[in-house]
Amino acid sequence: MLRNPTLYAPLCEIFKMSLKTPIDISPKADGGVWKQIISEGTGSETPAPGLKIKVHYVGTLTDGTKFDSSRDRAEPFEFNLGKGNVIKAWDIGVATMRKGEVAVFTCAPEYAYGKQGSPPTIPPDSTLKFEIEVLDWRGEDISPKRDGGIERYQIKAGDGFGTPNDGALVNVHLVGTHNGKVFEERSVSFNIGEGTEENICDGVERSIERFKKGECSRVILQPKYAFGKEGNVEWNIPPNAVVEYEITLNSFEKAKECWSLDSAERVQQAGLFKNKGTEYFRAGKYELAIKMYKKVLSFLAYEKDANNSIADERKELQESANLNMSLCYLKLKQYFEARESATAAITLNGSSEKAFFRRGQAQLILGEAKLALNDFNQVLTLEPNNKAAQAQLIVCQKIIKQQLNKEKQIYANMFEKFAKVDTQKEEEIRRQQPDVMKTLGEWGEEERERAPTDFEKENPNILMLNGNGEFKDM
Repeated sequence: MLRNPTLYAPLCEIFKMSLKTPIDISPKADGGVWKQIISEGTGSETPAPGLKIKVHYVGTLTDGTKFDSSRDRAEPFEFNLGKGNVIKAWDIGVATMRKGEVAVFTCAPEYAYGKQGSPPTIPPDSTLKFEIEVLDWRGEDISPKRDGGIERYQIKAGDGFGTPNDGALVNVHLVGTHNGKVFEERSVSFNIGEGTEENICDGVERSIERFKKGECSRVILQPKYAFGKEGNVEWNIPPNAVVEYEITLNSFEKAKECWSLDSAERVQQAGLFKNKGTEYFRAGKYELAIKMYKKVLSFLAYEKDANNSIADERKELQESANLNMSLCYLKLKQYFEARESATAAITLNGSSEKAFFRRGQAQLILGEAKLALNDFNQVLTLEPNNKAAQAQLIVCQKIIKQQLNKEKQIYANMFEKFAKVDTQKEEEIRRQQPDVMKTLGEWGEEERERAPTDFEKENPNILMLNGNGEFKDM
């Protein structure tokens, strides 16, 4: 259920009373919003703030003049409840409705379009009537790309305005279900961004970042935000499964924001992230390590920190973070990213043999043997006895030689093919030329000074003498 009806007894009373006669449902009971139910809905659930509501409506002035209608357009209207997408009267009124319900709301100007109105159809200070039918609703889409991957149904609103940030320490209570069966129920504390340490799936982490303290919501997670193609053997979750969680955010402590620290504090915090990243790397948790190294770079991104007494320490941390990230990416077989991080380290320190070596490794696997050769040569320039670079250099030379031989063979085949085509063209041209031997000695009509004799007709290929004793055709 989206809500516990016992917590919302007043809504039940509104439903019963408004079915008989219009009642005032304005928060201050100031007569700003009156509701009269025309047709009952189904069930006992009413929509929570944030849900996407689909309705049909007809809007009229008090004299009956219709100024808008989704029914006339044959196109339902959708909006997010309680987010200020519509006039105040709608956010108040629709929150009291059930699926399938039809009700008429009479809205005072201060709950509608106020003193300005909405020219040209709604005059200033207009009281409006809306007949609204709730067709359906679905969860609030809180997925990063708004692709429906994470839907939230709020059960209990939280307090205040603050929400956990990246790195915040949170304490939550989780109830996970799949096909109606509970697969986990626990209270757990962890830092946002490091939930995998506690077997927290990505969708739960991303959801909590949108919660306020004390909030309880049900979230539906599509596979890519849950346990993906692998599923979860421990909890008997099959591959590509949609799961649900009821999440309660008990408390949280925000992580320090970069902008709130001075230069020395930023460098100090970056050092802590680097150490934590190294711990994750040693444990083989490369993705978590990368997150920590990225935080190092984020905290050191302020250029104004570069020209003070901690500049050298700042630069050293940046180089180290990029070098370590490059190694992590190589372990994860993400070679483009590995090359990019190594290049960033080289930009900071052009004498880093580790950076050249790791970039060379990435280049080689990406099929750039010549570029890799240059990087390994640079390593040997910096450290002539580096046996690993020497071995990689031999590999590069072998690959380059193979590539050259392959290219030679390709070009040889290409030239052979072109020569064959040229020969075929020449033969075709010769075939199209007339065979002079076949026409030699034949009489042409234009060459005759008289009509052929019977003998000439019977022997067309015999060469004849002309009057001067010369062969005619010659």
